[in-house]
Amino acid sequence: MRMKNKDNIINVLNSETVKQYGFNAGASVVGIAAAEDFALAPEGFKPADSLAGCRSVVVLGAAFPQEAFNNSADYTDYRKAMIEEINGIAKNVEKRIKADGYKARSVTGFGGKWVEGNGRKEQFGLISLKHAAELAGIGVIGKNYLLTNPQYGNLLWFSAVLTDADLIPDKKAEFNFCNNCNKCVETCPVQALDNPAVFDKKECSRMFMKQEEGKWVINCFLCRKVCPHRFGKET
Repeated sequence: MRMKNKDNIINVLNSETVKQYGFNAGASVVGIAAAEDFALAPEGFKPADSLAGCRSVVVLGAAFPQEAFNNSADYTDYRKAMIEEINGIAKNVEKRIKADGYKARSVTGFGGKWVEGNGRKEQFGLISLKHAAELAGIGVIGKNYLLTNPQYGNLLWFSAVLTDADLIPDKKAEFNFCNNCNKCVETCPVQALDNPAVFDKKECSRMFMKQEEGKWVINCFLCRKVCPHRFGKET
């Protein structure tokens, strides 16, 4: 049953209104995907698995600065800050949708691409945010396993809001950034990207983080850094 707002009224939401909620909250990009388009997701990773009656997924992206590439410490700090920021944006949008009388549930910014349907929802989010962003027309997932957008390149961090509001979804992006480029594949020190059909998460994890001066930092982000489209255009 659909909830009513404090005035006992259900406001009819449309896609443009919800997108404006996202932009007003600080999102750099906002896209909408239909929950039914997640049919290929593993069990437990479909929107309706986390919100009964979910019909739409509002995908929110925030861009982090190019300075993140300076060194491991800076990249780690920017990444942490981006997760906090995008989660706050999602909470804001969730609150606005609920105030209009609809069900909504925000999704953590830790969500990633599905890896062998391992079901680690508590750590990596309730849905695959990269897939959600692709379904919402924000960009495409490239050979480097990252979502790339025409304006912001791969410098976007995502969160999302699940809702039972019936919103018009965006069209999927139809461009291809990678073409014959294999820089990320050739640069990966553990060959985690060699098989385009299967990301070798185990090998990636061996290089991903390290301890530096008593704290964990992101050790490797070459797949993001070497991409010619990391800033949204070929460099």
